[in-house]
Amino acid sequence: MGHKLLLLTRSNDAYRQLIEDQQLPGLELLDDHPANISLANIWLAEPKMAAPLLPHAHNLQWLQSTFAGIEGLISPRGRKDYQLTNIKDIFGPLMSEYLFGYLLAHVRGHDFYKQQQLQKAWQSEPAKRLSTLQGMKLLLLGTGSIAQHIAKTAKHFGMQVTGINRSGNQHQGFDYILSISELNTALSQADVVTNLLPSTPETRALLNAQRLAALKQDAILVNVGRGDAIDLDALNQQLIDKPQQRAILDVFPQEPLDESHPIWTRSNAIITPHISAPSLPAQIVEIFSENYLRFSEAEPLKYQINFENGY
Repeated sequence: MGHKLLLLTRSNDAYRQLIEDQQLPGLELLDDHPANISLANIWLAEPKMAAPLLPHAHNLQWLQSTFAGIEGLISPRGRKDYQLTNIKDIFGPLMSEYLFGYLLAHVRGHDFYKQQQLQKAWQSEPAKRLSTLQGMKLLLLGTGSIAQHIAKTAKHFGMQVTGINRSGNQHQGFDYILSISELNTALSQADVVTNLLPSTPETRALLNAQRLAALKQDAILVNVGRGDAIDLDALNQQLIDKPQQRAILDVFPQEPLDESHPIWTRSNAIITPHISAPSLPAQIVEIFSENYLRFSEAEPLKYQINFENGY
């Protein structure tokens, strides 16, 4: 039996060529004709593009997301009569580059020395506590594959790494792993807090005003997980009240971030447009191809989402 694939991405041409090169048996790539929404039994799709079309997907059996985040496809009343898989195990290196690029620039005073260069001044930065990553305490909200890769990188820099997950289940590579019930204490002890959690009812607004207030006076908060984990208005006020704190934000509750939001103007915030770990088509097609062969043989798919858990 053959399978019909519909592409719903902003890079359909690139995906089409990469998939054709794989020569996957029994797979027919459909074009962009609207009728094919109903005909296809497999979708390779960006969640936000796929979500409004799901009611018309009468033959859908499996949807492979091109992103790690699939919250556009998860809702209490949403469809659950198909297999949903996402992307994992490729974002750890990219997230590490993003996180440690900004951390190193901050602790080693890159901004200061750039200004010194413009002034042709030969002067070292005034002594400050955060002059090296060595000995700093990194708190990772989440202990999955991305967090495990970041933890390994952090250990190379001599950081102490604590992970937070729902159960407190242990994973290699961390100095400590705590349950979510211990979050407040962990926040108060961390030099750097990095959110990597998926979007679920339990994680939305997890970092509210009360928890943000627990952060150290000079803590660095990084969000590369999901934007709705942080109360953005509360964070904006926090950055005003505690100017020594710093926020590095790549994800937001609504994207693009509204031009009128005052956090744009905070000098102690860095804002990037959801680019910390771009989905590279070649890597995604490798995952899709492996899963397609599994799907064709009725074998369990990799990275399958539990609709109830939301991840």
